[in-house]
Amino acid sequence: MTEIAVGRMVSASAEFIRRQVMLDARLSEKKEGHMAKKRKLQLYEALELRAEFDARIKTLKNCLPETRQNRDKFIFSRDDEGRRRPSPDFDLADARRKLRNLEIKRRKLNSAIQKTNFNCRIDFEGESVNLSEALETRKGLNESIGELHTQVVNSAYQRVIYKEGRDIVEESEISHTECVENLEEARLAFRELNRKLRLASFEATVDFKDE
Repeated sequence: MTEIAVGRMVSASAEFIRRQVMLDARLSEKKEGHMAKKRKLQLYEALELRAEFDARIKTLKNCLPETRQNRDKFIFSRDDEGRRRPSPDFDLADARRKLRNLEIKRRKLNSAIQKTNFNCRIDFEGESVNLSEALETRKGLNESIGELHTQVVNSAYQRVIYKEGRDIVEESEISHTECVENLEEARLAFRELNRKLRLASFEATVDFKDE
């Protein structure tokens, strides 16, 4: 065998190996991408996906004729005069099928999120609470902040009533300084809890495959 022939065989073998390596790499990337797509979701991803499902469901529902009739029941305009029929490229049966599938997915996802919220725990003010309890606490704090804000604003001024030739000053039940302190305490607690909930959403996983 000549040196030229040997060289060609070596070159062909090297080319074969190079192509095989590239093929294996592509297959590996495809497999990894598929596995990543099917992995469990982080809690924050699950919350985003649930919001997306809600938006998709709303769009499909608003395209259905029965929903449109309900939406426009008491609205009359030139655009709504006359009969309406589905556009040629709008498949009503397909829209209803997609809506049913999305509603099922949304229920399963929401159930998985609630399970994670129940099982995952964080520390807040010296106590261990699950995420469901923490979310209720945050909701309560947010409502309290609104009420305390009103108290701060109202306590900033005294009510003065002119009666029987003199001014009568009505004192606030809670001093302005105390109202400010209470509001500050509630805001700091809300900030702390909100940050812990956000951190937990990046650490906790939801047993729902990303599709």
